[in-house]
Amino acid sequence: MISNDDGYLAPGLLALVQACQGLAEVDVVAPEQNASGTSNSLSLHRPLSVFKATTGAQAGFHYVNGTPSDCVHIALTGLLPQRPDLVISGINQGANMGDDTLYSGTVAAAMEGYQFGIPAVAFSQVDRGWAHLDAAAATARRVLESVWPQVAQAQQTRRPWLLNVNMPNEPDTASLPWAVTRLGRRHASEPVIRQISPRGDTLYWIGAAGAACDGAAGTDFHATEHRQVSITPLHVDLTDHASLPEWAARLQP
Repeated sequence: MISNDDGYLAPGLLALVQACQGLAEVDVVAPEQNASGTSNSLSLHRPLSVFKATTGAQAGFHYVNGTPSDCVHIALTGLLPQRPDLVISGINQGANMGDDTLYSGTVAAAMEGYQFGIPAVAFSQVDRGWAHLDAAAATARRVLESVWPQVAQAQQTRRPWLLNVNMPNEPDTASLPWAVTRLGRRHASEPVIRQISPRGDTLYWIGAAGAACDGAAGTDFHATEHRQVSITPLHVDLTDHASLPEWAARLQP
């Protein structure tokens, strides 16, 4: 199953679908509109509608008036007639590295599959603009072919995995080396941008993402800056295990 956060008409989604042809049967369930930055949000206070494209290159794609997580959740809990072997998300327009993964709808779509016990992969291009998308799609195909044996193994062991892949926008991306990385860190966002509406109200735009503050060797930032495809294994457990004994001692009633 393939989803994304840029919307079902995004070039990156179509490129990923085409790259998967012949690898497996593909079902597409993606947002109706751009849902970037929606993270793992679910639409719990309104009903959702599912549509199916009937014309153009997207014919057969399902699209949902909701978030990426909505799309995968609906797909896995009743929309699709069978349980997918793999959930794929992307190809996103722009990087999802470091702290970005906490906000990313692209990563969230893959993570929703992971939380349902299905192995998952999120794909992103580092720069916006879809430059050399064909090379990114070819890279995605290579990655999927490489992990395909682990897909069957994950189904047997019921131990899913989640990979976050970031690809440089280069014409030779498909031949670049791969690096298994950890997440880096960013500085805080740039300052908020204020605008005055035609009615005199003050409007606020979230500022641009900050620069990397931890782009050391071994991070996703470092790998992509050095013309490598970054592959980061992720998991959902946010527990600070190392501090559990300390907090247990402090918080005695």
